[in-house]
Amino acid sequence: MRIAVTGSIATDHLMTFPGRFSDQLLPDSLHTVSLSFLVEELEIRRGGVAANIAFGLGGLGLTPVLVGAAGSDWTDYQLWLKEHGVDTDSVHVSGSRHTARFVCTTDADHNQIGSFYPGAMSEARHISLHEVARRTGGLDLVVVAPDDPEAMLRHTRECAELGLPFAADISQQLAVLDRDGVRALLASPAYLFTNAYEAVLLQERTGWTEQQILGRVGTWITTRGADGVHIERVGVRPLDVPAVPLEPSATIDPTGAGDAFRAGFLAGLARGVGHERAARLGSALATTALEVTGTQTYALDRGLLARRLRDAYGQDAAQELAPCLSALA
Repeated sequence: MRIAVTGSIATDHLMTFPGRFSDQLLPDSLHTVSLSFLVEELEIRRGGVAANIAFGLGGLGLTPVLVGAAGSDWTDYQLWLKEHGVDTDSVHVSGSRHTARFVCTTDADHNQIGSFYPGAMSEARHISLHEVARRTGGLDLVVVAPDDPEAMLRHTRECAELGLPFAADISQQLAVLDRDGVRALLASPAYLFTNAYEAVLLQERTGWTEQQILGRVGTWITTRGADGVHIERVGVRPLDVPAVPLEPSATIDPTGAGDAFRAGFLAGLARGVGHERAARLGSALATTALEVTGTQTYALDRGLLARRLRDAYGQDAAQELAPCLSALA
């Protein structure tokens, strides 16, 4: 199965300030703030929803096609993704803007001051899926993940024009799009991904009930953190898949866990397993991502994933998913 993943490509610059912002802010002078914080740590992480999903798919032995926009500064990032099995030849490289960037400083009380620069992401609206399909010899599934809103709308329309099944993953762009825009992104997707909060917000933004949304999508997958995954289809009994437990001593970083789940779930579909088995693989990947800092820093080990699947779902489940792990060392 050839999967194209459209969406954001970004880098995160995360800094740690050992003091407290509140100690530096003068209540009577908030209208003229001019501050500089001396930070102790800087982490530069690769990110962006589409890049994160593509990284996970590549790690499981697929060759996903990344479709998004980046700046000329993304050369090293591009090499990283290529080394991890991602086809980056359909990425639009801006001639004037940098790759999207999130810059954030966190203080000792975990308060944050951050800025997001969309940069080249705003040019993703110029990418044609028709051209991507021609270059690759055809696509089997398109993921429409968070991106420049106009790009998301364009790629959804083009999926209909090309007759391509697609997965809608609106997530954080729910807060940006108006009602008509959100409804347009739900133009009969084969799959809809949300987390529990987004599932409720989606109803508010569209003005549709849960059943009305369900009637417009093929399969609705809702991730619920430690409570696992809920899968619904019209006329089929809902399915609940438990989460894969964390290691007792694990450090938890939730950023990117949902992207890792999507990668595992889609890889399962690509390998021909059913929704329940695909959700189990996605859950194992999500837990693996949770246990490391960063969205593309987890390593996939066949033996470890097999053990986690066996411990969470039983020996039969692990054996059923073994072919999905065949590309791993």
